[in-house]
Amino acid sequence: MVLSELNWDHHVPLPKLTHSQARVLVCLAALLCFMNSYDGEFVFDDSEAIINNKDLKPDTPLSNIWRNDFWGSNLSSNTSHKSYRPLTVLTFRLNYLLAGGLHPVGFHVINIGLHGAISVLMIDVFAILIGGLAYDGKGKRLNQAPKASSLAALLFAVHPIHTESVAGIVGRADLLCALFFQLSFLTYCRAFQQGNSKDDRFSTAWIVISLVLCAVAMLCKEQGITVLGVNAAFDILMVCNVNVHELAQRVLFRQKVADLSELFRRGFLTRMALLSFGGALLVYARWRIMGTGPPAFTEVDNPASFAENVFLRKLVHAALLGLLGMNVARCALRSQQWRSEEALFTSALSVCPLNAKVHYNVGKNLADRGDQSAAIKYYREAVRLNPKYVHAMNNLGNILKERNELVEAEELLSEAVRIQPDFAAAWMNLGIVQNSLQKFGDAEQSYWNAIRFRRKYPDCYYNLGRLYADLNRHLDALNAWKNATMLKPDHSLAWNNMVILLDNTGNLAQAEVIGKEALRLLPNDHTIMFSLANVLGKLQKYKESEGFFLSALNINPNSASCHGNLAVLYHRWGRLDMAKKHYEMSLKLDSNAPGTKENYNMLLRKLEQQQQRKTTV
Repeated sequence: MVLSELNWDHHVPLPKLTHSQARVLVCLAALLCFMNSYDGEFVFDDSEAIINNKDLKPDTPLSNIWRNDFWGSNLSSNTSHKSYRPLTVLTFRLNYLLAGGLHPVGFHVINIGLHGAISVLMIDVFAILIGGLAYDGKGKRLNQAPKASSLAALLFAVHPIHTESVAGIVGRADLLCALFFQLSFLTYCRAFQQGNSKDDRFSTAWIVISLVLCAVAMLCKEQGITVLGVNAAFDILMVCNVNVHELAQRVLFRQKVADLSELFRRGFLTRMALLSFGGALLVYARWRIMGTGPPAFTEVDNPASFAENVFLRKLVHAALLGLLGMNVARCALRSQQWRSEEALFTSALSVCPLNAKVHYNVGKNLADRGDQSAAIKYYREAVRLNPKYVHAMNNLGNILKERNELVEAEELLSEAVRIQPDFAAAWMNLGIVQNSLQKFGDAEQSYWNAIRFRRKYPDCYYNLGRLYADLNRHLDALNAWKNATMLKPDHSLAWNNMVILLDNTGNLAQAEVIGKEALRLLPNDHTIMFSLANVLGKLQKYKESEGFFLSALNINPNSASCHGNLAVLYHRWGRLDMAKKHYEMSLKLDSNAPGTKENYNMLLRKLEQQQQRKTTV
C-alpha cells in the first residue's frame, strides 16, 4: 500500500521538487560553498599526512599502508597516534599517482566531490529519519517527507562546520568515513524492504553487508564504528516502535513491563546479536592492529572544542533564506581561510587567543617562511600558555640555536626532555647545542639518549659522527656516519663527510671506494662528486678526477670552489692553459676564494718562465 506524505510536509518553505531536482539542488549548493578551495595549498596537518608521508610515493611498497598509521609512522612506534586509516591513505596515493606528484588541486577536487555526494545521500538518510521507513507494494522505499528531507540535506550541505573536512585535505578521512557510514545505515534499512516496518521479515544478508560497510568506514576513520549504534537505535525506535520513555518509567517505578514477546518475535534479538558480534569483532581487530596499547597524545593535541547552539523554532521564508545565505557566506569565508596556512592560523588567533597550539602553529608557519624573529614571539607565547608544551620548546630552542643564543636554547631543550624523557628530537637538538657549547660529554650522552628512544634515527647518527670528528675519534665518527647511511641510504651529508674524513686522514683508497659507493646511490649529488674528484686527483687519477669535477660543474656551474680545485688538478697535470681558465672563473665567482689567488699567481709566474725560456731558445 502506498503511504501518503506526512501531513505537515507541505508547510515546509521549499518548492516541491522531483527527486532528481532535489539531488541536483543539494549537490550544487554543496559545491558552491567550497569550490573556491580547489586551488588551495597543502596546509596544517597536510604536511605530515601527505607531503612527508612516504606511504604515498610509488616507490614505497603498497603493503606499508596496512602497517603504518595515518601519518606514515609504524603502528608499533611509541610515538604513533594509532590513527589507522589505510583506505584514506590509499586514496591519497591514487591522487599522487594520477597527478604524477604532490599537486594539491587534484586532492582538493576529490574532497569537494565527496562532500557533494555525501550531501546528496543525506536526502535519503533524512527521508527515513523524518518520514519513517515505508515501502510500496513492490518493495520500493517511499519518501514520506520530500520537502523536509530536501531542506535538511540542503542545510547540511551548506553548513560551515564542514569547512575543515572539505577545504583541508586530511579531512578526507572524515568525508570517506561519512560516506560509508551513510551507506551502512541505508543498507541496514534495506534489510526490511521485504515488508513494512511492522513485519517480522528481514534480510540477514543486508545486515551483514551493512557490517562490512561499517568496517570500511572504520578503515577510513575510526569513528565509522558508531554507525552500529545508530543502526541499533533506528531498529529499536523506528522498526520495533519501542516507547523508550514509557519503558524507562515502568522500570524506574517498578511497574509491570509490557509484554516484550512480540518484540522478540520480530527478530530483534537476532539483529542485535549480529550487530553486537560484528561490533565486538571490529573493536577487537582494531585493538590488535593498534598494538593493544593506547595512542600517545599530548595535552594540546586535543584542545577543548567551542561550539554554538542555535535554537530557532518559527520557520519563515525570510529566516530560512537568511540562514542559508549566512551559511553559504560563512563556508566561502572559511574555505578561503583554508587556502594557506598563514591565513588559517591567523584566523584561528581571533577565535582561540588563549590556545597554545594556535600560537605554536602560527610560529611554525612563520619559521617555515623564514621570519624567525616573529616565530620566536609566538613560540614564547605558546610556552607561556602551556609550560609543558614540549614541541614549542623544541622549535624555539632550535631557532635560538641558529641565532647562537645557546644558553637559553640549552635550558629550553633540557626542560623539554625533562617533561617528556622519550622526546628523541629534543634530545638530538640538545646534543647539537651542547656540542656548540663544547660540553662534549653531555652532547654525546644526549645523542645516545635520542637513539635509545628512536633506534632508526639517521640524522642523530650523523650529528654524533660530527661530534666524534671534532674530538678526533675518527673511527667512531666513521661508524656513526655508516649507521646513518645504512638507515637512510640517501643521506648525502653522511656519505660526503666519510669521504672528506678519509681524505684528510690519508686513507685515499678507502675514500675512493666510499665515494663511488655513494654515487651509485646518489648519482646526481655534486658535493660527493667534488669530494671524490679531490681524492682521485691526489691518487693521480687525473682523467677520472677531471670527469667528476666536470660532472659536478654541469650540475652546479657557479661553484667557485669546484672551478678552483679543477684548476689545481690541471695545474698538477701540466695542462696549464686549462688551469688558468678555471682559476680565472673561480676568482670571477669569488674573488676571496681561499688559496685560489695564490695558486693563480704561482701559475702566472710559471707561464711567464716558460715564455721566457721559449724566447731565449
